Amino acid sequence: MMKLAHSHHAFTRRLLSFVLVLSLLLTFIPAAANAADRGTWAPNVSYAVNDTVTYNGTTYKCIQSHTSLTGWEPPVVPALWNPVQGGGGDTTAPSVPGNVRVTSTTSSSVTIAWNASTDNVGVTGYDVYRGTILAGSTNSSTLAFTNTGLSASTSYSFTVKAKDAAGNASAASTAVSATTLAPTADQTVPSAPASLRSTATTSTSVSLAWNASTDNVGVTGYDVYRGTTLVLSVTGTSANVTGLTASTAYSFTVKAKDAAGNVSAASNALSVTTSPANTGGGSLPKHTLTGYWQNFVNGAANVKLGDVPSEYDIIVVSFAEMDQSKPGGVTFSVDSSLSSALGGYTNANLINDISQKHAQGKKVILSVGGEKGNINLNSSSPNVSNFVDSMYGLITQFGFDGIDIDLENGMNVANLTTAVRQLQQKVGSGFILTMAPQTIDMQNANTSYMQLYTNLKDITSVINVQYYNSGCMLGRDGKCYSQGTVDFLTALSDLTLQWVAPSQLGIGVPATTSAAGGGYVAPAVVNQAVKCLATGSDCGTYKPVAKYPDFRGAMTWSINWDASGNYLLARTVKPYLATLP
Repeated sequence: MMKLAHSHHAFTRRLLSFVLVLSLLLTFIPAAANAADRGTWAPNVSYAVNDTVTYNGTTYKCIQSHTSLTGWEPPVVPALWNPVQGGGGDTTAPSVPGNVRVTSTTSSSVTIAWNASTDNVGVTGYDVYRGTILAGSTNSSTLAFTNTGLSASTSYSFTVKAKDAAGNASAASTAVSATTLAPTADQTVPSAPASLRSTATTSTSVSLAWNASTDNVGVTGYDVYRGTTLVLSVTGTSANVTGLTASTAYSFTVKAKDAAGNVSAASNALSVTTSPANTGGGSLPKHTLTGYWQNFVNGAANVKLGDVPSEYDIIVVSFAEMDQSKPGGVTFSVDSSLSSALGGYTNANLINDISQKHAQGKKVILSVGGEKGNINLNSSSPNVSNFVDSMYGLITQFGFDGIDIDLENGMNVANLTTAVRQLQQKVGSGFILTMAPQTIDMQNANTSYMQLYTNLKDITSVINVQYYNSGCMLGRDGKCYSQGTVDFLTALSDLTLQWVAPSQLGIGVPATTSAAGGGYVAPAVVNQAVKCLATGSDCGTYKPVAKYPDFRGAMTWSINWDASGNYLLARTVKPYLATLP
């Protein structure tokens, strides 16, 4: 998290709104600097709008000024870089889609599927051709397509081509032919199944139920889909889908069918997250409010941890400091300035307050990172063991329930994964792990934070994305949304929900306008965004692709800034979270 005067929510030097970009450019970039060809992309370099770089043979143009970091390579952050069509020499086409096959036919439609292509940079999508006519396109992760509106008893030929960001297209796949079914006397489709819902989940299965469909002749059965994949066919109004992965979000729909082969429209899409394989994290509520407690003085209200209101479920103490004498090690104690401001607040007082919060059922964890903070895990030995031993010592001394990862200056994913795993094994099943990536860190499934989450998702309690101090960022629909709006919160959350389980994702916002450089929304807007994501109602102009009833909740920087506003955020958001099923 970014800090204001040692807080982790000050103006970031990396992700800035358009207005802030201009002011920082005047501060950090020489006035004579002009957009230019900057050669090969590199981390830790300041880039201006319209600068061009090359990366893996492709030329990219900068569309938002920033200072680059490892993990922000141009293909990974499309909110910062656009590929230059025909520039830089990426002329390598993706491989040809394989195993093109017909998966279903009706009297008016044909569904085909294929195996994924590969590319030297990355496949961005697929074009499906019916003969020589472009029938439709899919994104890179959708490997099936249904061509509707066809004529009955007619033969059609289909091919598929893969494409990349540079405009290269593969050769056409092997053609596959299909003949639509003959028209039937009964051409009335059943009604769509209604009220699809989850009745139970385990780490490997989801039980579903829905309301019965109706038909002019009679419903003969139901097809259950996981995404676009048919996984079960049943005759009743319930199903149990097995063989799933722990802590993973799945989207389900159901279609009804009759004896004539008529198929209904899909039911409502239902997103369900399987239970963690490791049920660690103690007795947290299903929907949580997280807040950061400042162990420093910066203009926000100074608050004893024992005075934090009960609306906060997870209290994140900010921050542990790097131990300069021990590579990988961390230290922590009550800040001397804060101690003085609170009339002599000591480590012993903090330990006692943490114990009181435990008695109230709250969790208190220690954060590493912030705008300027970091940990040294560049080497595996002795750094990893130093981190684990020192952090475990602090957890034991103060009674912390776990840790928060808020690294904003890069990370060694492999060593951090090992360190957190070892720490969790020492602490046990009650270990709480949270993360606080910046908005840009969740724009792509291949960022460092996403790699870390993938490695640790079975023990992750929640990822609270910092939806502030950002420029224009891409939503799931590929449009750029400006911070400080309900659409920014929902469109970007929906993007991340492709990769993060809803039960592990939270919205992070500043508590007041003074808490961050930009992105503030009123607490009522936070509730609106959560309601939109969880129930599909009360949305702005952006409508999520599914409902996420397990959506975890919200986070704020910080408890201290919230105290400055008489805890308006906590007293508005937590009561709403408590109403969610």
